[in-house]
Amino acid sequence: MMTTLAACDASRKSLRCLEVTVLAGGPSSEREVSLDSGRAVLEAMLRLGHRAKMMDIGPDDLSALELPADFVFVALHGEFGEDGAVQAELEKRGLCYGGSGVQASRDAMDKVTAKRLFEQHGVPTPPYEVVQAHTLSGLSERFAVPAVVKPVASGSSVDTTIERTAEGLYEAARALVDRYGAALVERYIDGPELTVGVLGDRALPVCEIRPAGEFYDYHAKYVADDTEYLFDLAYPPEFLLRVQGLSLQAHQALGCQVFSRVDWMVDAKTMEPFALEVNTIPGFTSHSLLPKAAARVGLSFDGLCQRIVELSLKKK
Repeated sequence: MMTTLAACDASRKSLRCLEVTVLAGGPSSEREVSLDSGRAVLEAMLRLGHRAKMMDIGPDDLSALELPADFVFVALHGEFGEDGAVQAELEKRGLCYGGSGVQASRDAMDKVTAKRLFEQHGVPTPPYEVVQAHTLSGLSERFAVPAVVKPVASGSSVDTTIERTAEGLYEAARALVDRYGAALVERYIDGPELTVGVLGDRALPVCEIRPAGEFYDYHAKYVADDTEYLFDLAYPPEFLLRVQGLSLQAHQALGCQVFSRVDWMVDAKTMEPFALEVNTIPGFTSHSLLPKAAARVGLSFDGLCQRIVELSLKKK
């Protein structure tokens, strides 16, 4: 028989040994990264003394949810993992799971919904336009280059490009419209890229990302070894505190819980930060930024995973 939410209350009293299912893989374009994250989390759970198994899952195969579990650690990135779909299945079955709930996951995954919520809650975000087939015409007249073109709902910078010509902007947007039905076009913010992890009700230290290439794309995130992650930053303390405060504000604007990672671009001329997105299930790989930020405050990878379990068991 499956462990239900009622059993989670008892689990809060003692976390010495839990039955943990780690969900990884999934159907999205981020599958390989998710498998890496899942393996890292599984190893941490085992080192912590939990009885843990890693299971693949998808909308057509939910057998992983049939395992007896006190806790489900969701290490799924992208479609089905971060869009609220697997969270809905977990709630339907009364299973405890890590991180944000159904609605927050949906809202964060949909970049347009997230940007609207940012605007409603005073979180600055780059000006944008959602382009569909019937609005492709005249795009370069309405939107100046350089511009960023990305899917409305995707992660890990998959299919994201920076376009510097009117022709390139149109072609990139058309390609995404053909593939996904819509494209998100954003004003390009020229300046440093920052990211801030959120754990519980605390914003972790600000990290600056310096990729060797044009921007922090999939290759820079998960393949390259020459991407720099800097925490000892020369920015004024009040600027760093502002970015941390806005990160917590962005996390809360979407209704996120337990943990997330908020990505920013900063205008180098004005030093104004602009929120790009909130990742409700950021990576747990050797390249991943939430574990790096946690380490800066003395929390090991194993400690981070355990803290996520503890906070998730206490969430409403």
